[in-house]
Amino acid sequence: MLRRLNTGLNMFSDDKTSMCIRRERTQITNFWFKYQHPKYEILTVRLNPLTTFASLFIIIMFIIWCILQPNEAEKIFLNLKQSITQIFTWLYIGSQDMRTIFIIWLYFSKYGHMKLGKDEDKPEFSDAEWFSMLFACGIGIGLFFFSVSEPLRHYTISDVLPNNRFVNDAFLPDNTLAQIAMNITFYHWGLHAWVVYCVVGIILAFTSFRWDLPLTMKSCFYPLIGERIFGWLGDTIDILSIITTIFGVCTSLGLGAIQVNAGLNFLIPSIPVHTRVQMGIIWSITFCATISVVSGLRRGIRRISQASFMIGVFLMLVVMFLDQPQYILNLFIQSLGYYIQNIIQLGTHTDAFEQMSPSHGSIDRGRVDSTSDGESEWMNEWTVFYWSWWIAWSPFVGAFIAKISRGRTIREFLQGSLTAPVLFSFFWITVFGGSGIKMERVAAQHGLCCPNWNVERAEIAMGDNLILGDKEQWGEYICAEGSCNPCSTGIINKTEFDFADLKDNIDGTRLYGSTLKLNNQQITRLSCHDKEAMWFLLMASYGDIYGTVLSVVSMIGLFLYLLTSSDSGSLIIDTLASNGDNEPPVSQRIFWAMVEGACATSLLAAGGESALVAIQTASIVAAFPYTLILNILCVSIYVALTKDARIAEGGENYEDPAFSIGLLDFVTTWQPRLMKETLKNIFLGPYNCGKCLARINGNDHAFVWQITLSIFLIGLPVFYAIEIQFGIPGSSSIAWTCYLGFVFYVTGARVLLRIACKIPGNLIADFIICLFLWPTVIVQMTEHIAG
Repeated sequence: MLRRLNTGLNMFSDDKTSMCIRRERTQITNFWFKYQHPKYEILTVRLNPLTTFASLFIIIMFIIWCILQPNEAEKIFLNLKQSITQIFTWLYIGSQDMRTIFIIWLYFSKYGHMKLGKDEDKPEFSDAEWFSMLFACGIGIGLFFFSVSEPLRHYTISDVLPNNRFVNDAFLPDNTLAQIAMNITFYHWGLHAWVVYCVVGIILAFTSFRWDLPLTMKSCFYPLIGERIFGWLGDTIDILSIITTIFGVCTSLGLGAIQVNAGLNFLIPSIPVHTRVQMGIIWSITFCATISVVSGLRRGIRRISQASFMIGVFLMLVVMFLDQPQYILNLFIQSLGYYIQNIIQLGTHTDAFEQMSPSHGSIDRGRVDSTSDGESEWMNEWTVFYWSWWIAWSPFVGAFIAKISRGRTIREFLQGSLTAPVLFSFFWITVFGGSGIKMERVAAQHGLCCPNWNVERAEIAMGDNLILGDKEQWGEYICAEGSCNPCSTGIINKTEFDFADLKDNIDGTRLYGSTLKLNNQQITRLSCHDKEAMWFLLMASYGDIYGTVLSVVSMIGLFLYLLTSSDSGSLIIDTLASNGDNEPPVSQRIFWAMVEGACATSLLAAGGESALVAIQTASIVAAFPYTLILNILCVSIYVALTKDARIAEGGENYEDPAFSIGLLDFVTTWQPRLMKETLKNIFLGPYNCGKCLARINGNDHAFVWQITLSIFLIGLPVFYAIEIQFGIPGSSSIAWTCYLGFVFYVTGARVLLRIACKIPGNLIADFIICLFLWPTVIVQMTEHIAG
């Protein structure tokens, strides 16, 4: 049968052209603009004009909108994000689980020995250098703040963020709640998180270094659609990846600058929390990132990553030994065992009952009340948010890890990019999160609580020369919204100060009532403060000298981790925009680094945090299609590895049987006949699929198949119309049941044809393809049978 270079988006047939042919076509079909200046290297340009300018146009237009209407943009994307996460929680949770299982299987499979490169290739970097670069790039500044704040958020009741089902359970022992808080944090930073980077990194490194394809996201799809990646479809994939990366790095720069500013203000109160300071931080990072990315991977990025990683190790070890090492080590072993024991249950929990509705009638069923249930928004604000954010970063981080992983086996790759960072993150969270929980308990032991002071209101009262002798009136001027909470009321009633002295205490520390100086140590009720303050308050608890040193080192570490995200992001964006060029021109590296800084600065200056949150939320929304793409990439990995193994056994020219046309040929080759047949099958699909089933089964019963398929397909619009026109509830459910029945029949036809023609594949992949692309599936079967 006819064999084409591109076999389409089928999860089982491959392009078995020889490696030399593949490399030749890669050079021919990539879209290039090149200019080599004879004298000044900085004026040299090598890029793909379509991906570069299309990405820039979309980025600029989107940022202008976020600048002009930041609140509106934030509102739209927050609503969109909420809708996606509420409807597709099952998809996010289930997909992460399946990808984790797939990567664990891959680690122990016979393919683990395969190299990400030629058999003779050796790793470019030592294990320590490699790990420090991938960890610094993949983790950013998140662990600094969330390692303290997240366990505490899961351990304490919040008035701002939704509470989970554990913290709302008043009958759960406090020690058990503390362990669960650590376990949830482990879950969000553990195997399920790092797996998304591994999926992108493995397929990109394998196709780039072993098959000599360009180091761009489109190469991930080569095992599935072959040479068709070298066209508008592949460029579209790279454009989406560039946009997602820019938005992710831009958001991290902006929000990171706000966090660094908060830290500077904590250390040096004379430095205000202001947009001008934050803009200065962004451009300082951008300037250093530009120097780093210009100096190259081996000199700039490698050295900065090593420095930031070593600073993190220094902080972790010092805090462990300044605190109680035996407590930290006990907690680490205990938490690791708890994670292993509960990961299946926690990893598959979707808050199904919490998202449905309050548990009405709980008292009738002998429950105390329904207030101990988790809140419906918790999954959206925590787990689904985390998975969306990790997925949004996967093109950038996965591509960077791939770029530095040439010459390593798949098993070595997973040891360094999954096992090692997960264990390191767990120990980091144990040190800082465990210390934070301990200090929260010590603070409660000494009667510290969370007052709701409002310094600005107090300043107004003092400015108006209000003399308040009655303490009952103080709350109107010194508490938020003119009303004191029980903590503030208790402090006011116990104080011996007059109003002015109390105001000065609050203004001087902004921590009055939640902080206590004890034996040269500052004890703080950490849950009273935001995540930026929590980190520095924990550092301050180790004494005036060590606390100050740790806070200063933390600021340096934060700056370097932000710098690592920026310079590695600039390098990957430039690589994507220049068709995978390993050494993009210096001018382009500078340009993309400046674009990141300019985007973050303009958003921060014009729209403030709302504009940055809008961009961040847009990245999370963009992660939804990437959730599906990552699932496809798992299939791509499997196809690539099995294909390479068969080539090794049968020679480069070995070919599997395959369909005569690809599923996407109707758009990638722009053949009018195929496009016409695809459009016809939207309406005549049951007729043609019935003919295919009759031919496959070797009988003349096409009419029976055609009638059955027609009933199922027509049921979709008919029952939807019944619900819309007559308002009969449940009709839409019957409509989708009919559609799934139709898809099952088409899937069955495809499976039977594959078996008859000995075309490799599997039932799950067939079903997923037929679910979304059944018109082209029927065209493919019709053409194959006719051929």
